[in-house]
Amino acid sequence: MKNLPAPRRVASLSAQLVDTLREQIASGAWPVGMRIPPEHDLVKQLGVGRTTVREALGALVHLGLLEARKGDGTYVRASSEMQSVLMRRAETSRGRDVLELRAVLEEYASGLAALRRTDDDLIRLRHLLDEAEATADSQEMAAMAEVDTRFHQAVVSAGGNTLLTEMYDVLSIAVTEQICGTLWPSATATEHTLLHRRLVEAIAAQDEVGARYCAAEIVKLTETATERQK
Repeated sequence: MKNLPAPRRVASLSAQLVDTLREQIASGAWPVGMRIPPEHDLVKQLGVGRTTVREALGALVHLGLLEARKGDGTYVRASSEMQSVLMRRAETSRGRDVLELRAVLEEYASGLAALRRTDDDLIRLRHLLDEAEATADSQEMAAMAEVDTRFHQAVVSAGGNTLLTEMYDVLSIAVTEQICGTLWPSATATEHTLLHRRLVEAIAAQDEVGARYCAAEIVKLTETATERQK
């Protein structure tokens, strides 16, 4: 018996639009935090009906990539489905659990950074280190946490593992919130700065063991400082 041909599957217009808008988000054309164009503008730009646009936006809200704020518009919440899931999970996890996961990721990623870093990576890390030390003098916790987050994201990125980098970028949001609420005693802040400088030195020397050790000690110090606030 002759095999029957499989039916052709043609994606609906709204499904095609979901893929188009998802690419806008994934490419960074619509970055996280951006308020996307209103429905009527999208209808004009895309040449599709309002119902199609609403279905596509609704699907992206369901996936966690967009967030609809009543009376304010629709904003990009995450750059990928994985980021959306991890953000939700981190937001509902205990602070200690987040720090322990951070320790695992940062320790391994710091070792990779020592093995794979480029000269450009070192320039970026040293620049961020100088920025972090300058910010520490101001004692502005929000600014200190923001720079510290960018520093550790740069360390992870220097490891060259894009999946690990994406996972850490999500986790760092939860870590930043914890650091913002932490008061650092002078001695702790000094040790924190010293460990970061030693981490960069280990990465520069391609000392995998030393880099992993410094990364683990930084997380321990943060955890200790956080526990003291409770």
